[in-house]
Parts: sequence; structure tokens; C-alpha cells
Amino acid sequence: MLRLCLAVVCCAGLCAAQHNYPDPAPGDYVVRNFTFKTGESLPEVRIHYYTLGAPQRDSAGVVTNAVLILHGTGGSGTQFFGSPERSAIFAGQLFGPGQLLDASRYFIVMPDNLGHGNSSKPSDGLRMRFPHYDYDDMVRLQHDMLTEGLHVDHLRLVMGTSMGCMHSWLWGETYPGFIDAIMPLACLPAELAGRNRIWRRALMDSIRNDPKWQNGNYSEEPVEGLTDAEHLLILVGLAPLKVQKDAPTRDAADKLLDGRVRDALKTADANDMLYYVDASRNYNPEPGLEKIRVPVMAINSADDFINPPELGIAERDIRRVQRGKFVLIPISDQTRGHGTHTDARIWKDYLAQLLMESEPRK
Repeated sequence: MLRLCLAVVCCAGLCAAQHNYPDPAPGDYVVRNFTFKTGESLPEVRIHYYTLGAPQRDSAGVVTNAVLILHGTGGSGTQFFGSPERSAIFAGQLFGPGQLLDASRYFIVMPDNLGHGNSSKPSDGLRMRFPHYDYDDMVRLQHDMLTEGLHVDHLRLVMGTSMGCMHSWLWGETYPGFIDAIMPLACLPAELAGRNRIWRRALMDSIRNDPKWQNGNYSEEPVEGLTDAEHLLILVGLAPLKVQKDAPTRDAADKLLDGRVRDALKTADANDMLYYVDASRNYNPEPGLEKIRVPVMAINSADDFINPPELGIAERDIRRVQRGKFVLIPISDQTRGHGTHTDARIWKDYLAQLLMESEPRK
């Protein structure tokens, strides 16, 4: 999920509030001499992650209970549990005793994807000399983290929000025998074109056109360009019903915008943002949808600016997925636009259906 829709605060204690699931355990996996699709390489790539539970294996030694949960652009693994609000609407709905992804039954993995959180990223020091990664590179690193770092050779489920949603489609095509089920939340299985590409390009141009950016070699953040970029991120993530309720007057709307920008600029890095927005440039799973053989439950919300329902792309493309289903959640007081993807209260019944339909035969 883009920071546009859910601002995630990574607190030192991860979740200070009481919760009904074990504390996620942090870890790191370092990939040596990784070569990116561009031909660029790094001697080390660090992938940070959080886990709950423990892997279980069948009689053949294959892991049977691993779940990979993937965050959105500008987020991190902590967006699912790292504040009381996030815990209440995601982890607290899914990971507790008797819940759908009960951490005593499942091995849950939530990485900080490349370019995000505590994983390797341009702001670590390389700036614009950091390899220009794309989604294929990110998915391959997720696979390496699982197989080499955590010794997971099979996934019961891969699910993701926004960028993670797009990654989950790529998982289905790139590693079709590795997973039992896929749940993409808030994306389309098609090339980013039209308005979706235009706002991303406009965001990147706003940073690059700021003289203080200096081709990425700035001594202080290019605030003017970053502010314009944040304006776009905020705008495309807003849900009309909710924001009208939260900001029913001009002054309230101005205050909301000013506060969101001010908070975002405390942690934003211009180069990191350029990289993680640009990483979507090659995304296009549409030609390979027939490769996906496992059950898919794709979910969008009707008030999602980024994936507008009037395009009809999801309804068209899901027919090419052998065991695919698409659900469009109607607009209501509960939906949150693009950010509906992280409120499990709204869609967890569909997750229950997917888990039931994809239960491996014994």
C-alpha cells in the first residue's frame, strides 16, 4: 500500500498496545552477489523481515503452513501490525487464536521489500548509483529469502496489498508450483497505463525537476519536489466518503492535507521514493495469466482511485485465470478507497472462502 493511503509509524516496540497474537520476530537475510535484471549488481542485498509462528512439514519434508504477506509501495512489513490502528484492523483480525491465519497454526512471513523499511535501499548510501530494481527483482529476492534464508520450500498462501498485490500476481506466474493460493488486494493484473501511469510519472517528475534534487546528490531533501510528490500520494489514496466526513469544511480539509504532508516529510527520502515508484515500470502479468493454476481471490474496492472499477480490467482478465475469482467491494462507510486493502474486517470472509477452496488434498 502506498504511504498515500496508510501512514505507517514503525515504533521501536512495534506494537505497544495489547494484542491477541505473538510479537512478530524480526530477522535479516543477506543475498550475496545479486544481479538485477538491468545487469547491475550488488555484493550484498539485505532483506529484513518479520515472522510469526513456526514452519510445519509433511512426511516428505515440505513446508505446509507458510504464508507470505506483502506490503505496498512506500510501506514495510510493519504496516500490518506496527501500530495499534494497524494491529486492530489487520493482524488483530487474522493472527490470533482461532482466527483465519492463527499464528499457532501458520508460519507468517512479512518482509520489508527491497527499497523499503530496513532492507537495502538507495538512501543507505549509494543514492542514484543503487541498481534500478523492478518488481521481478523484488519477487526473486522474496523467493530467495524464503528458500535460502528461512528454508521454506512451499507457500500455503501469498497475499499482498497494492504493490504487494501486483507482486502476488507475479508469484503466481513465476513460481506456479510453489504456492497453494493467491489473494491480490487492490491492484489490476495488467500493465500500469492510463491514469495509473500518469500520476506515477508526474510524481517522479516533481522530484527530478526540483533543482535541489541535483541528480540524487542532494545535501538536504528537495522539499519542494517531495511536497508535490506527497500531494499526489495523498490525493490518489483518499476515499471520498471518508475524507468528506473527516474534513467537511474548507479549513478542515486544509488542516488534513497540511498534517499529512508534514508527517510524511519527516521520514521521506526523495531517491527512495523515485526508486520504489519507478519499480512498477515493467509490471505486466496480463500475457501470462493462464500460467496461474491455483485458486485466486482478487479483491478491489469500488472507491479505489488507483484501480477504478469503470475500467473493467479485473472482470475481463479474471476469466483467463483457471481458478480465479474477482470481488468488487461496494462503496460504504467502511471502505477506505485504496486503503481498504489493509482492513481485514471488510474482506476476511473472502479469505476464509479462498483457504477452504485451496485446502490441499490429503
